[in-house]
Amino acid sequence: MKIILASKSPRRREILELLGLDFCIETADTDEFCDLSDPGDRVAALAAQKGEALIQKKMACGQELNDTLIIACDTLVYVNGEFLGKPKDRYDAYRMLTALSGKSHEVWSGVFIYLNGQAISRAEATKVNFCEMSHEEKERYLDSGEPYDKAGAYAVQGKAAVYIKGLEGDYFNVVGLPINLLYRTLKEEFKIVI
Repeated sequence: MKIILASKSPRRREILELLGLDFCIETADTDEFCDLSDPGDRVAALAAQKGEALIQKKMACGQELNDTLIIACDTLVYVNGEFLGKPKDRYDAYRMLTALSGKSHEVWSGVFIYLNGQAISRAEATKVNFCEMSHEEKERYLDSGEPYDKAGAYAVQGKAAVYIKGLEGDYFNVVGLPINLLYRTLKEEFKIVI
């Protein structure tokens, strides 16, 4: 079976590599727009957009998808009724860190799985408890450059780890690929054990 990860995220690639899977990375352009208000529905729909865009791209080129497993993901931070994706600039990243500081928030990841004509999207949340961050701590973290390509403007596996008091749920979900949800869905819906 060929496995394709439909994501450019180095973190998602690293998570699949931890499992010892043989896979390749292929992506297709999509607008990544969704106006659904439920965070689980939103990330599941965004993950499906990415996966379906790749399927359409491959089919348009006449490529067969038999025995090809496609995995696509999307991750958002949800706090006080607001979705936090990747920050647009330093000001936006600072605003996001301020919204997270001293509070708990949810990280939602959606997973889209396609195999032999069957497609399933699922979503999962992990609760993250953030310490209070001073102005100086936010500025220092922004200076590190780490926040700018991360949902919610932080990386749980990076320098932001010092500000995280704890989490409830799948750690890998916060990194960007809910590996337990992926495993359970493959096992229960596709009868595959990776």
